[in-house]
Amino acid sequence: MISGAVQEAVDLAATADPDVSWRVSVLDVDSGDLLAHRDPDTVQRTASLGKLLLLVEVARRIEDGTLDPAQALAPTEDDSVRDSGLWWHLSAPSLPLADCAALVGAFSDNLATNVLLRRVGGVEPVRATAQRAGLDGVRLHRKVGDTTPPASTGSRYGLSSGSAQAYADLMARLHRREVSSPAVCERVLGWLGLNADLSMVGGALGLDPLCHGEPDRGLQLRNKTGTISDALGDVGVVSGPAGIVAYAVLTERDDAHHPAGRDSALAGMAVIGAALRAVVEGR
Repeated sequence: MISGAVQEAVDLAATADPDVSWRVSVLDVDSGDLLAHRDPDTVQRTASLGKLLLLVEVARRIEDGTLDPAQALAPTEDDSVRDSGLWWHLSAPSLPLADCAALVGAFSDNLATNVLLRRVGGVEPVRATAQRAGLDGVRLHRKVGDTTPPASTGSRYGLSSGSAQAYADLMARLHRREVSSPAVCERVLGWLGLNADLSMVGGALGLDPLCHGEPDRGLQLRNKTGTISDALGDVGVVSGPAGIVAYAVLTERDDAHHPAGRDSALAGMAVIGAALRAVVEGR
């Protein structure tokens, strides 16, 4: 698969607003060829994108039998966090472990993230699994809402960090069923197929954001998004009749001094998403 149009779209998006920084990597999943890139190796804050590693750890433990997907998990006071997610709006005092993972995939649920992270023993087991799987370029640093000073956590990146190249490679490997085991990849991709946030790259695919688990007009998306005040990111795999691409589109800006930067980032992501759609559709 060769597409200069994807690189042109990336360049167009990245040069439209000089106050927005872009890190992009787009891979042909079948061949491994790099279709487009921009500063792909620079590590930046990636907000909720690092929750991907938690989902891999949870899926791995379900498959090896050390976690019961039906186990009821209840939040503690230390887990309490609001912002993104659905669970903190609900009256359910507990949820099955697999449902917590589904909430993370569908709504990047912060409360479910913290509950799952506590259940697996914190960030260290997640990091260890990532290292064994060769996913060192993506890091989950802490639980959501942790306000511990960076000197104590060893991270200046907040919740998670990574490079565009590392995230694109992770998504390509998930699609090829190369992370931990095929069954683990199937579970993780199933949770990512629930993602209701198609506001970024995925919006250009024209899918129903609330129901796109199955292919629609020949297109299928598995993705994870992340948002904080100064950064947006969307990583995923897009399949179509003409091919499969893995992508990572990460942006940063100074929101306090450039409040329109979010609009610029979203507009650029839509341009890149349209180019990806054209490639996998063979246009």
